[in-house]
Amino acid sequence: SIPAFADDVRSVRRGKAFAQANCSYCHSIDRITRSPRRAAPPFRTLHKQYPVETLEDALAEGMSTGHPQMPEFRLDSGQVGDFISFLKSFE
Repeated sequence: SIPAFADDVRSVRRGKAFAQANCSYCHSIDRITRSPRRAAPPFRTLHKQYPVETLEDALAEGMSTGHPQMPEFRLDSGQVGDFISFLKSFE
């Protein structure tokens, strides 16, 4: 059987790959760079603003924001888990 840690590492990698493909045009998805779009918070700071687990429902139901530049995302349950694992990796 695969150790839980290995599953966690793979989940974080899948979440990061999703962020790279869908979010990195506006948001910083690493620990050091600025977000390409100034108004878009770097993902490394989200956990300081609120528990990232609170994003689960929004991601599953269709995340939309008050500004039109951000596309709406609807993730399946596996993608939500991976994305949250990626965000939690910054904690």
